[in-house]
Amino acid sequence: MSILDAVKGLMGNDTVKNLVESETGNNPLVSHALDMINDPSTGGVRGLVQQFHANGLGDIVNSWVGSGANQAISADQIQQVLGSDKINAIASKFGISPEDASGKLAQILPSIIDKLTPGGAVPQNS
Repeated sequence: MSILDAVKGLMGNDTVKNLVESETGNNPLVSHALDMINDPSTGGVRGLVQQFHANGLGDIVNSWVGSGANQAISADQIQQVLGSDKINAIASKFGISPEDASGKLAQILPSIIDKLTPGGAVPQNS
């Protein structure tokens, strides 16, 4: 079970979405980002955090997980972590450019990861 499944189970899917959207705005990309995190190929929150560390962006993602302020991330850094295939697929799904997709993810991922890591740590079962 992923962290997203656990959080959804405890709070309800709509509650998780509303919690994240309260900070990111009513954005269909939020639901897609949550689905992407929950995708087994991503490995849940833990897998995504590891991807950031593997790409030299551990300090940034740690700020999202931790209890302090979330550091900003650039669209280029999002592309570096997620890869062009994933960014292009997201862009195609929403009818936007890959640059816009990366930029929008750079705006919403810090809040999403922050909300999915209660207590300032990645839960063990994610």
